Parts: sequence; C-alpha cells; structure tokens
Amino acid sequence: MSQLPAMAAEPRRAPDAWAPSAPGTRRPAGRGWLGGQGAEPAPGRWALPGGCGGTLTAVPGQEALRKIITTLAVKNEEIQNFIYALKQMLQNVEDNSARVQEDLEGEFQSLYALLDELKDNMLMKIKQDRASRTYELQAQLAACAKALESSEELLETANQTLETANNHDFPQAAKQIKDSVTMAPAFRLSLKAKVSDNMSHLMVDFAQERRLLQALAFLPVPSTPEIDLAESLVADNCVTLAWRMPDEDSKIDHYVLEYRKTNFEGPPRAKEDQPWMVIEGIKGTEYTLSGLKFDMKYMNFRVRACNKAVAGEFSEPVTLETRAFMFRLDASTSHQNLRVEDLSVEWDATGGKVQDVKAREKDGKGRTASPANSPARGAQVCASPPEALGQRLDPDTGTRLRGRAVPSPCQRPVPAGDTLIDADDHYWEVRYDRDSKAFGVGVAYRSLGKFDQLGKTSASWCLHLNNWLQVSFSAKHANKAKVLDVPVPDCIGVYCNFHEGFLSFYNARTKQLLHTFKAKFAQPVLPAFMVWCGSFHVSSGLQVPSAVKCLQKRNSTASSSNASLT
Repeated sequence: MSQLPAMAAEPRRAPDAWAPSAPGTRRPAGRGWLGGQGAEPAPGRWALPGGCGGTLTAVPGQEALRKIITTLAVKNEEIQNFIYALKQMLQNVEDNSARVQEDLEGEFQSLYALLDELKDNMLMKIKQDRASRTYELQAQLAACAKALESSEELLETANQTLETANNHDFPQAAKQIKDSVTMAPAFRLSLKAKVSDNMSHLMVDFAQERRLLQALAFLPVPSTPEIDLAESLVADNCVTLAWRMPDEDSKIDHYVLEYRKTNFEGPPRAKEDQPWMVIEGIKGTEYTLSGLKFDMKYMNFRVRACNKAVAGEFSEPVTLETRAFMFRLDASTSHQNLRVEDLSVEWDATGGKVQDVKAREKDGKGRTASPANSPARGAQVCASPPEALGQRLDPDTGTRLRGRAVPSPCQRPVPAGDTLIDADDHYWEVRYDRDSKAFGVGVAYRSLGKFDQLGKTSASWCLHLNNWLQVSFSAKHANKAKVLDVPVPDCIGVYCNFHEGFLSFYNARTKQLLHTFKAKFAQPVLPAFMVWCGSFHVSSGLQVPSAVKCLQKRNSTASSSNASLT
C-alpha cells in the first residue's frame, strides 16, 4: 500500500518505456528518434524526437493506469488518515475514561468528606445541647434540694415553737419564724424547669436529600452547535463566524472556538502541521477574529458549548477560504549591501551580505547567474543613488540632467515576489523607514533588466520617494515622472487588478488614494521595491480591504487625473 504513491510519482519507469524497436526494422529518414538518426519508434513504445528532450508517445492504456494508480494512492491516503483517526479515538477513549473515572471518584470522595463533616458538626451540636441542658437541670435540682432542706428545718422549728405557745416569748419566736419563712429559698425558688427535655429540634429527616442522592447522574452535556456559513464572513483579513444551537439551552455558560490554518480544501484532515488555536469564554453565538495574516489558503473552524461543569462535543468542522496574495522575499539575488530577513530589507553599508554572496557564488548560486535561471523576482533595491556615481538629477523631478552619466552598478534585483500576478486583484502593504535616502514601490515585469531602475522603462510602474538633497514624491513609468502633491505616508498599500489594468497606491492607514496607473499589462507582473540607505518591511497575505474595493469600483467608472501617467 505504501508503494502505490511511489509508482504514481515515477510513471516514467513504466515497463519498456525506453526499449528500442526490434533489430532490422527499417526507419524512414526524417527527424531523429532515440535509437538512431532517422529511426521510427516501434509500435507501443516510448519515442523521443530529436534524440534528446521532447514529447513522448505513450503506451496505450498507460494513462488510464496512471489515473487508477493516482486514485488508489489518494484512497490509500484517506484510509490511512481514517485509521490514524480511529487509533487516536481509541487512545482518547482510554484517556478520557480514566480521566472521568478519576473525576467521579474524586467527586464521591469530596461528597463523603462533606457528609462526614456534616455528621461531626451535627453530633457536636447534639452533645453541646445535651451538656447545656444537663448543666441547667442539675443546677436547678441542687437549688431545689437546698431549698427543700431549708424549708424542712423551718417546718420543724415552727412545729416546736407552736408547742410552746403558752410561753411568754412565744410572740417573739413566732415573729422570727415568720421572717425566716419570708426569706426562705423555697419561696424564692421557681418550680418550673429552666430547660426542656425535648430534643426533637435536633431530629433530622434526610428523605429529600436521599432522593437527591438517588437521583445523582452524569451531567447533561450541552448540545452540539451548528456553524451558520450563511452568516459567516471572510473580509479585510478578518473572519466572522456565526453559529446556533439546535435547541434552546439556558444552562450554557460560554462557547469555545478553535481554528487552524491549512492548505487543504474540504473537511479538516486528522493529520495537520498547524495546531488548533483556542479562544475560550465566548458569551455570544458570533465571534470575529481580526488582524489575521492569510498565509495559507484555508482555515478550519469548530465550536462547542459549555455549561458550568462540562463541555459538549465540537461542531462539524467547516473550512473557509482565506484568499489573499502571499509572497516572500528571495535574498539570493539582492545587492550585497542589503540584509534580507523574511519580509524585511535593510541597507547595510558594511556589506553584511558579502560573505553570503561569496559563498553562493562559490556554489554556483551567486547573483551573477543568468536571470533566466534565477527564481521569479519582483523587487529591486538601489544600492547607491545615481548622484553618487556622477549622475546629476533635477531636484524637483528627480529626472537625469545632462552630464556624465555612469551606469549604476547598484541595480540588483531583490525578489520580493515569488508569486506572479496574472489574474484577479491583489493587495499588499509596505512600511519604510522615513530616514531612507530613496525608496520605491510598485510592480514590474519579470523581464525587467538587472540594471533597470524602477519606473525608468515600460516594464515597471512605481511610486518613488527621493530624500536625497531635496524631498520629492512622484509616480514613475517609462522614464516619465509625475510629482504627487499629497502627504507622504509611512505605510503604502498597493492594489493591482491585473485584468482591468489598475495599479493603485493608497495610504495604508487612512486608505487615501495616492495615485492610480491605468495600464494594459502584456505579461504577468511581480511586486517591486527599491531602497537606498534605509529599510522597509513588506506585509503580504492580505486581502483587498473593503474600503479599497469600494474606491476602485467608484474610480473604475470615472476617469481620474491620477490615471494620466500610463
């Protein structure tokens, strides 16, 4: 199964592909074929015209076999991906089962601990109440016993005094007994118990709690959301995703959104290089991702609902196209005084690239390679201004004046665009250092000469900023320049509509139109840049902003003075 893709990748190794015809076969004169000048290919064999690279004649049925092999290889990859997904799901079942079992045991242990704590507290309450009541009753009992003893003594004394009623001191004794009775504890003692012996207030009835415990079950999982593609939108390097719940659920607390970039159309694959990015705590059923860089063709999205304790299943993933113009800088053909890192270019007067250039030249990959063999290039960087080489420029227009004109050896291509523009409309931005002595941005044909300056020939269009001696900001094409009476922005947006022939430049921050070229592009173009004694940074992977689309639509139906320079 693993050999099928290899067969599809090397169809030229089909049996008898290069076998010569049988000996003795007579071949008419004419263009040469492999196996001898003037030879004719044997039936059912591959033949190569001219004895070198050329068109091959296929064996009958081989193309159909190639299609079968490709279909089998694709199907094998799908099955392998599904097997990988099933194995991953099996592992997830084990892991998730262990996790929820551990969680369940933990919850029950927590419940047991809570019940034990409640039991201890309630038992302590009973003990405290019993001790308090026992103390009060015992104290009251002791007081009553003492009062009774005192009362009995008084009673005995009174009886004895009564027997001596005829004595002359009887009145005095009777008065003393009367006073003693008045002050006796028995008459000041309450004969009502201070506390009750009823403990019913400490009785419990766990019937309701028992029913609740018996009703304990696994939490209801929220329903799976459904992503609403009709309400979702991709525009201005932002993605707005909308979804809805199949049923109303008041217990949903928030949503979790996950997304990742991919170059594959259709349902998300099990194996992807890009990880899922997570956004949590979304309260509504819509979310906007802004400030994205669309450096891949598509994005996968999925969402799930969560209540206070558990998360539901992810929705069916959807794939949205994130169409944008993505290109990169190729440092292999840049000037030796330029340091190119990713999408940034910086002038380095110390020749920071010299060692790298020498190493490339040693390997046969230096800048002196033929342009025909170079990768697609779309940027130029001027290493030195014409003035530094004996050329004199008009300070207002930047055009060359009469005088000693020395060809500038600094016009080296810096390939910013490794992707040709041959259809549709595209947009990118460039932010440059305001202290740069000179800077240019635009587009150029791939055929632009190695030493051609941007805007000097009919093969390139650009905006040019000259900070050398005197500041000028102009649009250039075919050695013509038009001075622009607009503020010079530090970040320029470039819009190119290949079919309609529009090349427009905007203030990237305010979307103010700076200039528009109206041209009929005869061949594909590439982004083009130049810089001297400065730096710039390119932002690719951008969509055409809505504001730019609106302005272009408005300007395409009306003539503009900005389009006079073509």
